[in-house]
Amino acid sequence: MTRRIFALLKKDVLLEFRQQHTFYGILLYIAATIFVLYLSIEKPDANVWNGLFWVIQLFICVNAVAKSFLQESRGRMLYFYSITSPVEFIIAKILYNMALMIFMSGISLLLFFIFLGNPVADSPRFVGIVLLGGASISIVFTLMSAIAAKANQNAALIAILGFPVILPLLLLLMRLSKAAFAEIFREGAVLQLAGLIAGLDVLVIAMAIVLFPYLWKD
Repeated sequence: MTRRIFALLKKDVLLEFRQQHTFYGILLYIAATIFVLYLSIEKPDANVWNGLFWVIQLFICVNAVAKSFLQESRGRMLYFYSITSPVEFIIAKILYNMALMIFMSGISLLLFFIFLGNPVADSPRFVGIVLLGGASISIVFTLMSAIAAKANQNAALIAILGFPVILPLLLLLMRLSKAAFAEIFREGAVLQLAGLIAGLDVLVIAMAIVLFPYLWKD
């Protein structure tokens, strides 16, 4: 099972390298968006900086992760159906999209620091929250992309289905991020928020593992 998951991961990496225009297009989108923010507001205060960062992560994820299933043709999916199981396939997609989104989040954080300053009091903690948040957002949109791909490749469904899940997740991430801006939290609140986000991730992964085999047979 591990070998097949690794092979599927390698396939996605190779496809990404062969379709470099998509990858570089996302990087250009990140840089252009942050540069426009820099021209508009230059040095936002900490709360605005935090809110803008997570909203941009949402749009980055829609562009970077949501295409993962929409780019798979029906013939290719039929081939995968004959050589692997749905659980292995969805786990490989989740792992790849997590790695991709964590990388994109790191790039956007670096550009935020360069163009919009660094109001973060505890940078290592905020980096950890960014890694957790990038992985969490990618997991949600991977499942939404799988569902949308079975609905006549309707990309609009990704935003519609993902909104009820992604909104509380974003609010939790924004709240958790404030711990890195020297905001005072009661003892244990930071761990509680991180645990809620991790629990939500586990729930979405469990839903993907249970639901995807039914989508796989369609």
